Amino acid sequence: MTAIRQRAALVTAAFVMAGAAAATPTAYASPSAVTARATGGTAPACIERNVYNHQEGGMDAYLRNFCGKTMRVKVIVDYWWDSGCHTMKNHTGWLYSTPGGRYRTTVVC
Repeated sequence: MTAIRQRAALVTAAFVMAGAAAATPTAYASPSAVTARATGGTAPACIERNVYNHQEGGMDAYLRNFCGKTMRVKVIVDYWWDSGCHTMKNHTGWLYSTPGGRYRTTVVC
């Protein structure tokens, strides 16, 4: 096989693999990635976050709302279930705790 044919075969294989990766349905993506895309994006800085990831697994996320209005937020957790959408009135707090997983982010919903 000539060098040109080898390069052509490698390029073709690369395109086939890239196409297969692009065609992978979102059902195979991580649940957190799918959830984060379906929501309104990262929560604003006025939602204060105090997060502790436990060494043995699990996490605690204490959120406080200083936005001046009621906010709906959701905690996204890697390797565990995300929280549900939680309504927080202004100047209130909320604790979301899990026995497994790691904190990823807080999003609006």
